[in-house]
Amino acid sequence: MNRKQTGFNLAYVFVAVMGVLILQTVWSRQQAVATIPYSDFQKLVREDKIANVIVGQDQLSGEFKEPIAGKKRFVAVRVDADIAKELDEHGVEYRGQFESNLTALLLSWVVPIALFFGLWIFVGRRMARQLGGPAGGLMAIGKSKAKVYVETDTKVTFADVAGVDEAKAELQEVVSFLRDPKQHGRLGARMPKGVLLVGPPGTGKTLLAKAVAGEAGVPFFSISGSEFVEMFVGVGAARVRDLFEQARAKAPCIIFIDELDALGRARGTMPGLGGHDEKEQTLNQLLVEMDGFDPASGIVLIAATNRPEILDPALLRAGRFDRQVLVDRPDRVGRQQILKVHTRKVVLATDVKLEDVAALTPGFTGADLANLVNEAALVATRGGADRITMNDFNVAIERIVAGLEKKNRLLNPREREIVAHHEMGHAFVAAALPGTDAVHKISIIPRGIGALGYTIQRPTEDRYLMTREELENKMAVLLGGRAAEHVVFGHLSTGAADDLAKATDIARSMVTRFGMGAALGPVTYESEPTTLLGQAYGSQRLYAEETAREIDVAVRGIVETQFQRAQAILLANRALLDDAAGLLLANETLSGVQLDDLLRRVGRETGPRLAAAATA
Repeated sequence: MNRKQTGFNLAYVFVAVMGVLILQTVWSRQQAVATIPYSDFQKLVREDKIANVIVGQDQLSGEFKEPIAGKKRFVAVRVDADIAKELDEHGVEYRGQFESNLTALLLSWVVPIALFFGLWIFVGRRMARQLGGPAGGLMAIGKSKAKVYVETDTKVTFADVAGVDEAKAELQEVVSFLRDPKQHGRLGARMPKGVLLVGPPGTGKTLLAKAVAGEAGVPFFSISGSEFVEMFVGVGAARVRDLFEQARAKAPCIIFIDELDALGRARGTMPGLGGHDEKEQTLNQLLVEMDGFDPASGIVLIAATNRPEILDPALLRAGRFDRQVLVDRPDRVGRQQILKVHTRKVVLATDVKLEDVAALTPGFTGADLANLVNEAALVATRGGADRITMNDFNVAIERIVAGLEKKNRLLNPREREIVAHHEMGHAFVAAALPGTDAVHKISIIPRGIGALGYTIQRPTEDRYLMTREELENKMAVLLGGRAAEHVVFGHLSTGAADDLAKATDIARSMVTRFGMGAALGPVTYESEPTTLLGQAYGSQRLYAEETAREIDVAVRGIVETQFQRAQAILLANRALLDDAAGLLLANETLSGVQLDDLLRRVGRETGPRLAAAATA
């Protein structure tokens, strides 16, 4: 509410209260009544000073012939005549007392009702805080719970957003429209009604929306899609209306709806699972409001979602969300820029190179990188260091990727030997095959939920396409641990379960989706996995039972071929494999540099022999 309007209303209330008090004072002076004892009343009657009397059941009232002590009227409580006569004979002053049951009436009726209403208001306000926000009152549940920020509140600009240059360029135009609508509308162009930010979680969609508000210097309404829908029917639609009413009052402004998929799920997609009328009413109201506001008023609707495939088509049509901006995972250069932003307030050692950290974190989002910097700072703090070193970043990456070290999970000597050969099998196959990612670290320290050891590979560059040969090499590296166990111990263990699952998924995708099955031809046999209620389910089958058998045979053949390939590499380097496993057992951890030194010390024949085995 405006401050001027508030002061104006309070002034009127003050004048009204003062007027009532003045009128009450004048009336009370005119209606002043003297309460006199009954004995005085009898005395005044004898002295002929009473003008008239009204006789009631319990009291007498009337007027004096002349005012006494400034009072014209009087009242006296009646006393029994016999008692009055006896008291008069002895000259005793006496008065009557009116016995009223008003107090008993209040205690028996008014007080219980007041307590009931007080309890009802208390419970109502508690419910309103949970359902309708801090405004209080049950009627507040239909009010919007959007948090309103101004430019000084957000304190976020495009300088705080890195790694998403294309998305920033798209939103710069919105900022320009908000700053100078006349200049950008001189040729008849209108500002986009809605901008939909699409991308995986943690890529900076909310940060981008706040940066737009900070750059434009306009109010910023922020609300989550789940905050519209409550247990009461009609609340969501009412909150949508209230949100847009507030926005019109503060235009130009930005409305930001996070997690739009909670509100804008496609209508009627799953009728057999029960209706969601309340959500559909809320969505319908949002569609109406988006059609109703004029872009010239300066209201821009920005929404974010990581599941655009489940949104209602009516939301995505032109005229509502005119522009869809992809906020994807950053590439290597983008990760380096994001790390520069997040390391502004930390103290780095001279050996830290952000480009190396960016190379070690493929697939990390902006939120992951922020968490990485914080974890590295915590590692350095626990160690009592005054600066964050590269080793702290390596420890933080291992903790995020592989999980927390399980120091209390003790393996017996036989299990440690199997795990050491398993991990060295991964590393050897990766070192032998061309084009594979370099091995960064090997460890037999248990981490996470079920990992007894791990081998981390460092990609040399970001990849967006993979050939059949590269996929086969990746499968061979995954199966290298199982192959090492078979070569050295002559048996198989449960330690390769996750490796087998990943290799099988790659092989099945090669056959059914990528058209890389030699016998099945360049045909797609499966569609993209579908989602239902947030869960991913199997792909739709587009083939007959006979084809299904051919697919199973092809998948099994690809996996078996790569297993034999990995086994051949390890058989050709059996002695070196035992030496490397012994070194890993002694140290528990080997870096990629130590593995390279080990391979070089063996002799010049080792490298060519590994390469020859890889191509066998």
